[in-house]
Amino acid sequence: MTRRTATATILASVAILVGMAGCTAPSTQPAPSTDAAATATPSASASAPATTEPAPVPSLRPELAASENLAYFDLVNRQVIAADPAAGGRDFIDALTAAGFDRAAMEVTSDTTTLGDPADSIQFAVRFQDACLVGQYGPKSDGYHGAVRPALGTGGCLVGETRPIDW
Repeated sequence: MTRRTATATILASVAILVGMAGCTAPSTQPAPSTDAAATATPSASASAPATTEPAPVPSLRPELAASENLAYFDLVNRQVIAADPAAGGRDFIDALTAAGFDRAAMEVTSDTTTLGDPADSIQFAVRFQDACLVGQYGPKSDGYHGAVRPALGTGGCLVGETRPIDW
């Protein structure tokens, strides 16, 4: 409903109430008030300016810690999923690279199992200063998840076998 329609509806309701008040018999008790106090709330809220500002859009801040960049990492990955719900590891790596993350600091697991079946989920990560931005996505992972984790003793981010990012 538009603001103009809402205002017109409120004014019409008030006019009907005022008109009906003249048709009732006089009472010994005071009638409930339908004056400005009753009508001010709807019209005031309809014309009140919004007081909340939109949240700032996250951006890559390489000078800050990994935890300060998680929102941007998550934003990029959620955009990949929105564009293609069947996205694979390469889609995430390419999007993160295009978003400014260092491709040389990335790792990704295989999209398929050793038997050639689709993986239940894929993991991908970016080494970011002394920590790792880690994402997981797939049918068995209950959607997308992103987190900041400590880097492994090996210097990497993901446990197990990863595939080369050679495209």
